[in-house]
Amino acid sequence: MRILFYAPAINPEAWIAALKQALPQAEVRNWEEGDVAPADYALVWKPPREMLAGRSDLKAIFNLGAGVDAILQLADGLPAHVPVIRLDDAGMGVQMAEYVTHAVLRYFRRFDQFDLQARSGEWRFLKPREKNEFPVGILGLGLLGQRVAHALAPFEFPLCGWSRTPKNLPGVECFHGAEGLDAFLAASQVVACLLPLTAETDRILNRERLAKMPQGSYLINVARGRHVVEADLLEMVQSGHIAGATLDVFEQEPLPAGHPFWKEPRITVTPHIAALTVRDESVRQIAHKIAMLERGEAVTGLVDRGRGY
Repeated sequence: MRILFYAPAINPEAWIAALKQALPQAEVRNWEEGDVAPADYALVWKPPREMLAGRSDLKAIFNLGAGVDAILQLADGLPAHVPVIRLDDAGMGVQMAEYVTHAVLRYFRRFDQFDLQARSGEWRFLKPREKNEFPVGILGLGLLGQRVAHALAPFEFPLCGWSRTPKNLPGVECFHGAEGLDAFLAASQVVACLLPLTAETDRILNRERLAKMPQGSYLINVARGRHVVEADLLEMVQSGHIAGATLDVFEQEPLPAGHPFWKEPRITVTPHIAALTVRDESVRQIAHKIAMLERGEAVTGLVDRGRGY
């Protein structure tokens, strides 16, 4: 069994060592430009087109992150018959839940405002918000969105969620489809975006949609930067319609030094760290799925290229 590995910006040696330990029968190599030698499986994150183009020998391609948009953008560079398989959580769900819960509580408890006051030496009481008037909306009810909903439930916020197709989650008011999106936005004092990036969700949070959110509402984006029209969000924050935002993803990453988000105190910026792939858990899951594929069994996480996730 031959496995190709490619993930920019990380040291591949630890991953390759872990893969060899989990799959001792496998030959694992880091892909480098010009490598066209045969392979059975490819484990990738944001691969270049030439890595996968024409590789009809592959049995499957494993995507090492939560979102598959980067690999599906290769389009004709992907061998048509080869399945693309995403990881099932692999330690990312709890991280995403931590991040979103922190952002929700920070805004709800006014810790962002208290922090600004402390920086200027100001001691001032701020009226607490009423929890029953603070519904939290989760835009995207896939595995990660459901994990976030589960994490928020003990804090007793009213919860609502939106998905492309109907969902039924205990304790969550569910909306779906194009006809349910406006109602979902209007019902949410906080919107946390956990959508996959597809043609339908690209720039979904534009000026028109942000205006559907209540006056003084808050946005959290931990999905993809292209879900949000950045200029529209900045305008809505500066006008006061959107009280602020916590953003972990951006159209251009790293966020350029001159970007206006850096200087807007009501926007919190983090460097795409909401949920990082956990190596050991990912390797265990990949090894298990490869064993199932070798036995001819179906695996979870198969990407529907038509839907984009």
